[in-house]
Order: sequence, then structure tokens, then C-alpha cells
Amino acid sequence: MERGKFITIDGVEGAGKSTQIEFICDYLKAKGTNVILTREPGGTDLGEKIRTLLLSNSTGKMHADTELMLMFAARNEHIQNKIMPALAQGDWVLSDRFTDSSYAYQGGGRGLDMSRIAQLESWVVQDFTPDMTLLLDVPVEIGMSRVESRGEKDRIEMEKMDFFDRVRQAYIARSREFPDRIKLIDSSQTIEHTTKQIGAILETL
Repeated sequence: MERGKFITIDGVEGAGKSTQIEFICDYLKAKGTNVILTREPGGTDLGEKIRTLLLSNSTGKMHADTELMLMFAARNEHIQNKIMPALAQGDWVLSDRFTDSSYAYQGGGRGLDMSRIAQLESWVVQDFTPDMTLLLDVPVEIGMSRVESRGEKDRIEMEKMDFFDRVRQAYIARSREFPDRIKLIDSSQTIEHTTKQIGAILETL
């Protein structure tokens, strides 16, 4: 059986991932592909419990190293118990966030040493990489205004604007480092404009 494809979608808060994920799933299903939708942190029973710890405002202050290691603990479960088995049986997997988000949020946002994140990646993820990453890019002011309209924020969404500026710059730097895999998409305009860009990119897979 032919192995499925692994697609990830990433970006700063308010980039429009949820809306585009729905489009991508419908698009791939229309092509006759069986799609497994998942997310990070989360994706497994244990991963979802870790997600609650990471995002709940009741968790309180957390050391940046602890946050990073919890992210990778959830990611290990995710890869081993959900993503790999699905790909092996020929399904396509679409994940809302993956390893790039650790470089952006814990590296860019928290200021952790990128080489330490790379060490964790080489241990947990090894040479397993997405076939394609769709990186939705939006100016932080636009993204955060969208977040404000959604209601109550989670622990990470409560961060200040300069935090998200650093996150965005780290994402852009990643897209320049891995241009073949990471497709930078302008999601600052209409939903239709973003959808059109994504559709053209998916055709290449």
C-alpha cells in the first residue's frame, strides 16, 4: 500500500487556520483521499491532556523549558500513535501545527536557543518531516484583532504583541530555510484569496 501524505498547517494566532483546514479537508476528500485531521498540542488522549496543561489559564506561570518539553512529549505520542499508523495505512494526515510551531513559539517567542529545540527534534521527530507545510502569514495586528473577536484567550494568546512579532519572524525565517517544504501564504486578505493560493499549492501534491 502506498504511504499517505503528511500536510501541516501553521501560523501566528488569527492567521485563519481553522477556516482553511475545513477547505483543505473538503478539497482532498473531493480528490478521493481519506484525510485524518489532527492537531498539536493534542491529537491523542494523552496529548489532549497535555494540551489542557499548556493552554489553560489556570495552569499559571510555566518555565519555557517545561513548556517546550511538554510540547515534544505530546508530539512523540502524536507521531507514534496517530500520524505514523495513519500514513502507513495509506491515509493522508492534516495536522493543525507541528514542529515548526516549537521553533516559532518557544524559539522565537520565548527566546529559547534554536539548537536546543533542534536537539529535541532530532531525538523525538528524527528524520520524519511533513511532505508539505502551509504557513499562513498575517501581520500581528490583524491576527490579534481576529483573536480578540473570538472571545476568551488561552494562556499563550494572552502574551503581548512583541511576543507574537517574534513568533511571526521565526516562522518567516523557517520558510526561507526550508522553501521546498514550507509554502508561505498571505492570509491577510479575504478567505477566498487565501483559499485560492492553497488550492494551487495542493495541486502540486
